[in-house]
Amino acid sequence: MNYIIIVAGGKGLRMGSELPKQFLPIGGKPVLMHTIERFCEYDEDIKIILVLPKDQQGTWLELCQKHSFNIEHQIADGGETRFESSKNGLSLIPEGDDGLVGFHDGVRPFVSVDTIKRCYDEAQRTCAAAPVIPITDSLREMEKNGNTKSVQRANYCSVQTPQVFNIAMVKMAFAQPYQESFTDDATVMEQFGCKISLVEGNRENIKITTPLDLKLAEILVNEK
Repeated sequence: MNYIIIVAGGKGLRMGSELPKQFLPIGGKPVLMHTIERFCEYDEDIKIILVLPKDQQGTWLELCQKHSFNIEHQIADGGETRFESSKNGLSLIPEGDDGLVGFHDGVRPFVSVDTIKRCYDEAQRTCAAAPVIPITDSLREMEKNGNTKSVQRANYCSVQTPQVFNIAMVKMAFAQPYQESFTDDATVMEQFGCKISLVEGNRENIKITTPLDLKLAEILVNEK
C-alpha cells in the first residue's frame, strides 16, 4: 500500500493574508484541494494523510463542505517543526504496512503526475527518491568573513517534493532525535544513512509562499 503525507502548516504571513496560504483560492478553490487532486490523478487508491495545525482543521472541514470536496483522507496534527509534522503524519500509517510513503508540501499544487510517478518508481527501486530541477541563476557562497565567492551552479540543484521513501526505513529514520539540519524529509533519511536518489522534477512545481507566486498560480491553473 502506498501513502502520501501532505504537510500544510503555513500561516500566510508572507502573503500578507489572515487566511493560511494553503486555503487561499486559485481557480475557484483552495490551493490544498488542487494539491490533493494531483495525487488522486496519479493513483486513485493512494492513501492520503493531511497534516494540519489543530487550529486550522475546523476551517479545512468547512472548506471541504463548501466545495463538496469528498476525496477521502486522514488528518494528523501539525507540529512545531516540519520534522514533528511529518512524524505525526507518519504515525497514522499502521505498524507492519509495507510499501512507499511520500511527503509533499501542501502549497505545491502543480506537481505533475509524471514527476510523482518518477518519484514513486525510483523509490520502489532504491528506497529513497526526491525530485530536483537545475539551477539557472548564478550562485555565490557567503563566507563568515563577509567575503563571497562564485560556485559552479552545475554542482547544485533545487529540491522539490514529493520525497518518497520505503515505509519501514523512513519510520526508523524518524525515530532519530530532531536536529536543526533537518530542512526537509530527505535530510532526515540522509542522516539515518540512506542515499537519496534524484529524479527529474517539473518547473511548474512551485511552492506558493508569496503574492507573486499566487499570481503565477492563477496563470497555471487557468492554463490547466
